Amino acid sequence: MPEHGETLTHYAQRMGEQIEGDDITLVGVSFGGIMSIEIAKLIKIEKVILISSIPTRRDMPAWMKTCGKFKLDSLIPRKQLHSLRPMKLFTPVENYFLGAYTEEEKKLAGEYREKVDPGYLKWSIHNILNWENDWLPEKIYHLHGSDDKIFPHSKLKPTHLIPDAGHFLVYQRAEEVSKILKDII
Repeated sequence: MPEHGETLTHYAQRMGEQIEGDDITLVGVSFGGIMSIEIAKLIKIEKVILISSIPTRRDMPAWMKTCGKFKLDSLIPRKQLHSLRPMKLFTPVENYFLGAYTEEEKKLAGEYREKVDPGYLKWSIHNILNWENDWLPEKIYHLHGSDDKIFPHSKLKPTHLIPDAGHFLVYQRAEEVSKILKDII
């Protein structure tokens, strides 16, 4: 968990201190991809693999940049999101953006919403919306779904574009992702 008021850089430093070994490959999904980039700035790594993520701020959708600029993340409450009745109205919209279409995918997304720590969620959303990175590691691989609505692929140049997959790429196309990862690693 991030410490109160902790910066993304400090959090990445704390995470990086726990990584040992040589020929390190960092793999990050969504916000984990952003964290992988931030950790790679601080420790020697062999390669970074992003999945359903973005490599730099310029790859971020305009609506995210606007939300960050106007600090709209400050409107997110700190209590459990699932306990707020009005927030339940947003579930279909959230599922649409996640690409959770099947009952199984919707159930998984719902379980995440129920269990995610609200402080962590608010902190991570703030750090995504205000991310200022323009640095790339020397070796970077990027797996992305062509139907990702959170990070639309039209702005991206992934090394592996998976047709008809959304932000839930690792779940929707697990075998295909595993094969690609096996080839990269």
